[in-house]
Amino acid sequence: MLEKAQELFRLCDKEEKGFITRFDMQRLQSELPFTTEQLEAVFDSLVQDNIGYLTPVEFSVGLGKFFGNEPHQNSENAGQEETFESSWSEELEQTDEGEKQFCSVLEQLEASQVFEDQGEVQELWVRIQKRAPELLASFEEFLFRISSYIKDLHHEKESIELVLKRRETDHDREIRCLYEEMEQQIKAERERLVQQESSTRLEKNNMFQEELHKKEHEFEKIHYRQKKLEHQLHCQQSEQLEMRIQNKRLQILSENLLDQLERTKWELEVAQSRLQELQKEAQVEQEQRNRDIFQASKNMQKEKESLLRQLELLREMNKNLRDERDTVEAKKMVSLKKNVLIPSHRSFACCRCCHPLGTFHLPGGC
Repeated sequence: MLEKAQELFRLCDKEEKGFITRFDMQRLQSELPFTTEQLEAVFDSLVQDNIGYLTPVEFSVGLGKFFGNEPHQNSENAGQEETFESSWSEELEQTDEGEKQFCSVLEQLEASQVFEDQGEVQELWVRIQKRAPELLASFEEFLFRISSYIKDLHHEKESIELVLKRRETDHDREIRCLYEEMEQQIKAERERLVQQESSTRLEKNNMFQEELHKKEHEFEKIHYRQKKLEHQLHCQQSEQLEMRIQNKRLQILSENLLDQLERTKWELEVAQSRLQELQKEAQVEQEQRNRDIFQASKNMQKEKESLLRQLELLREMNKNLRDERDTVEAKKMVSLKKNVLIPSHRSFACCRCCHPLGTFHLPGGC
């Protein structure tokens, strides 16, 4: 029950806040046969002091009471709470340790300030560390290359913005100096005209016309320089626009890199899943091979025992055949001896009438 409570709490607390709210409780709708209203009622029954959230211990103990698994003794209840707290604290310590390791890796790679959202990168790093640690070095090298590329882009962007800002400042300073110079010239000219008021009106008029012509000529020059500066300003604005476009492209490139990172993460998950399937198939094949070898060994043992029995039977038959052969030979020897002894006794007859003609008989017999 404790393990089930921990699993349900993790499903609710996907952000790893250390507590769950009423909205988080609704995520259990796919795991438990309850409706949204029933889950909210369960949350209201578990929450204490109307604080609006549940800690891991409160969730575990309250869930045990709700399903009728409340311990009968206070010591058992306290033991379960301490077990849950210890396991949860160990899990949080492991999470903090993983986060510290990831931050240490980013600091070593000088990439701690590069990624705007480090959560997804950290989650991918932790999953690779747990499931495929042999790929962790390649992934860190990949992070180092991406961070270096992004930092180079940021440095280039800052240098370009600094150049544009310096140009704009120089342009404003130059225009301001031109206007100040023109104002000083006009002021000096006015003072000079005031000093010459005692001169005749004709001379003043001629001089004024001449000076006015000069001023107009100077004004034309200033106007030309102003047009030239406005053109430069327009060019700078165009460059700024181009810089904005380039920044937009850099942003799109960064988004593409993040998409590539997501695809890499998905491909890694697919490869890990395929690897697990191959490992299971290899295990099943090895078990089947072991069973076949055992069955073949068992059959060979049976065949060996059968051959041994047949060999013993042949030995027994061979022994019987030799015994029979010896018996037959013995009988033949006895028969031969009898055949040899019977003719020798017939040759000694008592009289001639006992023998056929031509047979041997003793002299002087009757």
